[in-house]
Amino acid sequence: MKLWLFFAAAAVELTGVALSWEPLQWVAKPLLAPLLLWHLGRFCLVGWGLVFATAGDVALLVPGTVPFLLGMACFLGTQICFLVAFLRHGRPRRLVALGYGILWAVLNAVLWPSLGDLRVPILVYSLALSAMAAAAWSVSPVVAAGGFLFLLSDLLIGLGAAGLGFPGRNLVVMVTYIAALFLIVTGVLSRDGTGDRAGGRAARA
Repeated sequence: MKLWLFFAAAAVELTGVALSWEPLQWVAKPLLAPLLLWHLGRFCLVGWGLVFATAGDVALLVPGTVPFLLGMACFLGTQICFLVAFLRHGRPRRLVALGYGILWAVLNAVLWPSLGDLRVPILVYSLALSAMAAAAWSVSPVVAAGGFLFLLSDLLIGLGAAGLGFPGRNLVVMVTYIAALFLIVTGVLSRDGTGDRAGGRAARA
């Protein structure tokens, strides 16, 4: 039931984005992360990451540079929570960490001239995002896929901030973001198990 409500909210949100109808987005977008938190069933690091994501989603519904920076700050909290939670499962492979590090450096170098006053905030945020995506590999392939999609979604936002948007970008941003949150939460639950068998390890993630 919880996931069906999440899927319903996701469908409403994507419809609102596709039709550029903001009332639908205001109704559905703030529900996405809380419904996944309900499905997660506990306040842990991943859960707190979802709380930060909810605040970020609301901030990004408001146009303007200040709400954009506020939303980025909230999602920085999400990335830090996810990163610490994932690292508790182990360290990512060196090649994975190196790959994401190179990707971070190349993308920031390419976009740097076009980002203006957003250069430093995006540099810092994208570093935490890339570290989270790399650390996700230490949990499971499902969580790793979620981490990659989160990075891809925010990369598309960064392209828009650099004036490099394309038709349908906003819809792709939301599809990849919704998929990322879903894969991360369900992947963590699958990795930890459910019920009393999961024990203390589940409570720490």
